[in-house]
Amino acid sequence: MRFGGFFTASVLFFALVAIAGKAQDAAKRPEKESPYAELGKAPEKYRLKQNPMTKDAEAPLAGRVLFEEHCAECHGQNAMGTKKAPSLRTPEVQNAADGTIFWILSNGIVRKGMPVWSKLPEPQRWQLVSYLKTLGSTPPPDQSASRP
Repeated sequence: MRFGGFFTASVLFFALVAIAGKAQDAAKRPEKESPYAELGKAPEKYRLKQNPMTKDAEAPLAGRVLFEEHCAECHGQNAMGTKKAPSLRTPEVQNAADGTIFWILSNGIVRKGMPVWSKLPEPQRWQLVSYLKTLGSTPPPDQSASRP
């Protein structure tokens, strides 16, 4: 009986050590930052900027052409996101101030692979903002529905 108790205690001890080790490993790993976290970092002066093209009916159309030329490769033709870049149809993006999106376009998110688009003239960046705001929030397609 003593041997059985020792064996059980040993197994329990090693299980606890393994669990504690996994907990320490998890604590060392940084939490994954949301791909939309940069939106919250826009300076107030940009968040307050108004899109000068909101009344220009042609702006979203021009923005779509610019999106197809410069953005679709990473964000997808329908802006639903790819492995390279997140969806631009999420509430985080669609509810962001126009000036915030303009700031992201102008400064990029270089460490995450988004280029700086300040080389595009300012009116074109506002056209992109206009186009993005026409997309609306659309949830990503249910991936599980297509699985057998």
